[in-house]
Amino acid sequence: MAVRVNADNFEELVLKEEKPVLVDFYSDTCIPCKMLAGTLGDVEEEYEEKIKIYKVNVNFDADLAGDYGIMAAPTLVLFYGGEEKGRLKGAVEKKEIVELFADLIS
Repeated sequence: MAVRVNADNFEELVLKEEKPVLVDFYSDTCIPCKMLAGTLGDVEEEYEEKIKIYKVNVNFDADLAGDYGIMAAPTLVLFYGGEEKGRLKGAVEKKEIVELFADLIS
């Protein structure tokens, strides 16, 4: 299950990570976020050696979400080399998530 990160450890765990990192900006009360959680669990299990997946709760880390222009939950943001490489919004399918980072792990 994806580990929750916050403003205190975001730089170390996300921006300085050598592997691609997928960050799920979510809310506990968001139905699409709950729907996406299972899909992210599958992706995390399948690609555990190739990518990292973390979660940011937009209710507790609103400033961090604001720093990345997160306007709705769920929003998935892909980081690589400390930079944003792509994003998806809403309860997307596994195929879309994998396509987001596929070029970075091949």
